[in-house]
Amino acid sequence: MKKLSIKSWAEDDRPREKLLLKGKSVLSDAELIAILISSGNREESAVDLSKRILQTVDNNLNKLSKLSVEELMQFKGIGEVKAITIVTALEFGKRRQFEDRLTLPKITSSLEVIKIMQPLIGDLGHEEFWVLYLNNSNKVLAKHQISKGGLTATLVDVRLVFKRAIELSSVGIILCHNHPSGKLKPSLADIELTKKIKQAAITLDLKLLDHLIITEKTYFSFADEGIL
Repeated sequence: MKKLSIKSWAEDDRPREKLLLKGKSVLSDAELIAILISSGNREESAVDLSKRILQTVDNNLNKLSKLSVEELMQFKGIGEVKAITIVTALEFGKRRQFEDRLTLPKITSSLEVIKIMQPLIGDLGHEEFWVLYLNNSNKVLAKHQISKGGLTATLVDVRLVFKRAIELSSVGIILCHNHPSGKLKPSLADIELTKKIKQAAITLDLKLLDHLIITEKTYFSFADEGIL
């Protein structure tokens, strides 16, 4: 049975035309991906191929964003260029989500920190250590990656933590790092590092407000647990 190309569909059913006529919000995830990849393969239209790709990740865009270029290329009709286009679009979405989080007027709880940082490091396959720098109203002045490590650890140069704080005239800092393993319990190294940074912060008249361990689904707050 010969498949119908998108061009042969009724204009109202074509993703690009549908976007122009009705707006982006009415398009399904599959239709948006179809616009990105432009064409399918000999057996499937771009929309059908997009639906099949989404089905393999339970129609979950977060899971789709974790697929590598090589994994996407396993689908017939998805070459390197199309795979890169999908990865790029999803990364833009992730970064936009992070920028939206930074519009929070100020940090008043660990949950607000998670809203900012979980989209950034929660689903990574390696550890990263970040610091949020706050002014005296607890508004976020900047976020900065201090280090990037392996699957189970990352080395942190405490001097770098405070170098940026001084440059920004920051009053408070919040430490964040992820655990790719999904385990929330802080390690002995996590606890010792927190103590070291807290002591240095006191010397520099800065406040260490919290240290959060972040996983894909949840988090651990030193401040909330009363061990800061």
